[in-house]
Amino acid sequence: MQKETKSKKKFFKKKISKICKFCKDKNILIDYKNVELLEKFITNRGKIKARRLTGNCAKHQNKIRKEVKIAREMAILPFVAD
Repeated sequence: MQKETKSKKKFFKKKISKICKFCKDKNILIDYKNVELLEKFITNRGKIKARRLTGNCAKHQNKIRKEVKIAREMAILPFVAD
């Protein structure tokens, strides 16, 4: 008796190339006072989102990280969500 072999299909998500929106539009400035912009890069728990999720390049991700930390120290952004 032979075993029936089912073909195992692997489903992969298509890799979507994310483009850094700060490299694309040079007029957007990353600043600790711009809370609306920084909140897009923070999770609802207060953590900074990863580069692979946001699509930022390394240069701008580091700039966002620095500005978020400054905004937290200035009590503009919370360290942890309520």
